[in-house]
Amino acid sequence: MTSPEALANLMQRMNDQGRLIEAGWLGMRMAAVPMDASVTQVDEMRSAFFAGAQHLFTSIMLIMTEGDDANDQDLSTLEKIQQELDEFIQVYQLTHLKSEGSA
Repeated sequence: MTSPEALANLMQRMNDQGRLIEAGWLGMRMAAVPMDASVTQVDEMRSAFFAGAQHLFTSIMLIMTEGDDANDQDLSTLEKIQQELDEFIQVYQLTHLKSEGSA
């Protein structure tokens, strides 16, 4: 399993190369895609991951107010996005990740 530090270093290197979304995909693939997944399944999941990133980025660019400085409305929008993503990952972790230990 890859350490959080190694993943952070990979993400920083890939970001420096303009590949931050690809780094996110690789992290998601390691965490959630079975090693024996077919090439078609991996390709479709990568496409879905990038489509989600494209949607989020385009939405942010359309919703944010014009100008260089973020205003209260922009910050509220970003907070709502963060809340929605936090809720998603909490549910995902509960339903998809194995818990450690025994009850």
